[in-house]
Amino acid sequence: MKKIIIPIFAAAVLLGAGCKKEFFDINTSPNSPTEASVTPQVLLPRTLHNVGLRVGTGFDYAADWTGYWSRSGSYGQSIELESYNITSTTLTAQWTNWYDILTDVNLMEKKAQASGLPFYQGVAKTMKAVGFMYLVDQYNNVPYSKAFDFVGNITPGYDKGEDIYADLFVQLDAAGKLFASVTTMDAATQASDVMFKGNLTLWRKFVNTMRLKLLIHESQVVSSATVTAVVAQITADGSGYLGAGQSALVNPGYVQVDTKQNPFYNTYKLSALGVKDTYNRANNYILKKYFGPDGHADNAVTPGTDDDLRYKAVFSVVDTKLAAFPSATYDYVGTNFGEVVPNSDPFRAVNQSDVAGPGLAKSPTQSQPVLTSVESLFLQAEAAQRGWITGTPQTLLTSAVRESFTYLGVSGGAGAADAYLALGIPIVDYTGAANKVNFIVMQKYLALIGLANFEAYVDYRRLGVPTDLPLSLNANRINNVIPLRLQYPQSEFNFNAANVAAQGTINPQTSAIFWDK
Repeated sequence: MKKIIIPIFAAAVLLGAGCKKEFFDINTSPNSPTEASVTPQVLLPRTLHNVGLRVGTGFDYAADWTGYWSRSGSYGQSIELESYNITSTTLTAQWTNWYDILTDVNLMEKKAQASGLPFYQGVAKTMKAVGFMYLVDQYNNVPYSKAFDFVGNITPGYDKGEDIYADLFVQLDAAGKLFASVTTMDAATQASDVMFKGNLTLWRKFVNTMRLKLLIHESQVVSSATVTAVVAQITADGSGYLGAGQSALVNPGYVQVDTKQNPFYNTYKLSALGVKDTYNRANNYILKKYFGPDGHADNAVTPGTDDDLRYKAVFSVVDTKLAAFPSATYDYVGTNFGEVVPNSDPFRAVNQSDVAGPGLAKSPTQSQPVLTSVESLFLQAEAAQRGWITGTPQTLLTSAVRESFTYLGVSGGAGAADAYLALGIPIVDYTGAANKVNFIVMQKYLALIGLANFEAYVDYRRLGVPTDLPLSLNANRINNVIPLRLQYPQSEFNFNAANVAAQGTINPQTSAIFWDK
């Protein structure tokens, strides 16, 4: 499957190596980089773009494992991913790419602190929390406190995942206070902030939403004292959370040019060179959820009056209908994850729905989500249901579903969402739900496809939602289940052997992230 990998500049700065032409050229001569030329103002847009790139295109495996996406009929099996047999050579880009980004973040923070630039310090601390959250949520214990001591400690020890989470709350609290301390914002700084354009209120809302997201991730193990303390910090900040229409979206100036398009559009819809994604296709599991209890054919959905219309936004009508299946029933066709398609099966990529529907892939120049208003509202709904924050859970849930329909551009917007919630079928019956937290998280699952694929993987591990998620159909799966984590990359076993060995024997089938109980 195709990927956009844009290398981070910080490694070139530290090693004195050259770098190739790419989206951001942050030196006069990319072949003669100097650390002095890499200012916080130069690092910021690059960092935000790369975070958006990773969030938007880095978690295909999570979409596959959690019933969102699947391999098209035009490709053979991906044995490691479909058998859940995760090794030290599987998905190693998760480690290297996030540490590359965090190297830039660390450099930005150091330079900002030395130059007395509190805004850039606040951004660095915030993005540090984002990056290390994703690392911990995939690997548990990782290098953190000594991760960037390249001179004094090139083989850093590992910090415990729970200790890292605890310090991320400290970093986010400091970030919020730094943003609150900023009184003026020059035009150059506003231009370098390709996410919020220097809007300090939105940055503080983003910080608060990240605090809530970390609490939700560790919901099954977090102490009431920690919840009370973090919510008190959020309340003291006074900015609230990201609300309707207040998504964290990155756009450094995406244009319909090779390497400069929106990452999601370029990867899953159509590259500037005219290359289509023919690998990723709709998963039948979520199609069945969108199409309610009125039935689902083996390869195609059956439109009905109880449909969740978001299927038209997150998936596309097939490029080519088969002559034997000409009806509207075959406008949207899915696949089953891990299934080895026999040659006798007529459905191939062109006859199956891609994963970049019109609500997700709106244009090659669109902004790239990092954390959407949709997700924020669902986080608030769950937190309210748990009694952590004020607010009526059902009201917040309704707002989240409405925001999902609106964000995706579903015809009818909030009205269509209200009609969906009024269907009276179990999947929308909040009042009748025995476990209301799980009910909220299932609705969150239906809303975040393509926007936050990794969040579904987190929720499945911490709560087991969706409760009926099917396992891979691949014959090589044997007794394996959806992995609890990733294995450390082979590079760590090669070059940081003592410290990775100190983590004990890691088995992705049984070794859980600290919050997964």
